[in-house]
Amino acid sequence: MKKILVLIAFIIAISACKNPDKKEVSEELLTTKNSNLAVYKGEFIYVADAAVLKGKDFIYGVEVNEKMHELAEKVAPVKNDDFDMVPVVVTGLLNDKEEGVEGWDKILTIVEIIQVSPKPSKADVKIENKTAKAKK
Repeated sequence: MKKILVLIAFIIAISACKNPDKKEVSEELLTTKNSNLAVYKGEFIYVADAAVLKGKDFIYGVEVNEKMHELAEKVAPVKNDDFDMVPVVVTGLLNDKEEGVEGWDKILTIVEIIQVSPKPSKADVKIENKTAKAKK
């Protein structure tokens, strides 16, 4: 009987422990005026009337609207070139794309811009322009 009580106490003690290092979004980010909306953290890019938010396990098209243009303006000074992706945190609404329309399966409508990184993401693949190199 003592072994069962010790085992139960051990399980309760272990389950009561919290690991604060595993937070994806800081506490201040959860207390926004739109805290009832989902928070999306990923890399944002906007080129030629198309915007994308790429996270660890998702890629969403972003609805081109006033809020997206506001985010693009905040991201522009951070980018080194047109194809840099910048880490951002936003709240928004996720919807399926309309039937018969080209693009990503899921479309994110940004409601609030929470955070924009002060530097762009490191590129996974660096693409160089060979004709520009040859002219040097």
